[in-house]
Amino acid sequence: MTATSHPESDCVEFVRSVLESLDTCEASAETIDEAFGLLADQRRRLLLEVMRTYGEAVTLPDAAEEVAVRETGRQMPNISAERVHEVYLSLYHDHLPRLIDAGLLEYNQERDMVAPNALC
Repeated sequence: MTATSHPESDCVEFVRSVLESLDTCEASAETIDEAFGLLADQRRRLLLEVMRTYGEAVTLPDAAEEVAVRETGRQMPNISAERVHEVYLSLYHDHLPRLIDAGLLEYNQERDMVAPNALC
C-alpha cells in the first residue's frame, strides 16, 4: 500500500472540515444552501478567486482570460481565443449575474468592469 492521496479520502476530509465549520456557524440553513449553490460551479469559484486575487475592479475580458488560465493550467498564448470567448460568455450570461445577485460582485456594463463587493 502506498502513501499517496486518494481523491475519495480528500473529499471525505474536506466534507468533515466543512461540517465542523458549520457546527459553529450561525447562518441559517437557507443561507448555507445558497452559499453552497454559488460555490457548486468551478467556474464561479475561479471567478471569485480571481477577484479576491486582484482585490479591485478588472475588465470582464481580463477576468475571463484569468479564469481560462486557471481552468486549463496553461498560459494565455496557449489558450485559444475561442476558449476565452466561451468563458467570457458563460461568465457574462450565467455566473456573473448569480454572484451580483448574491452581493459578492459588482458589474459596470458600460465599462465592462467587474469588481469585488464583499470579498476583500
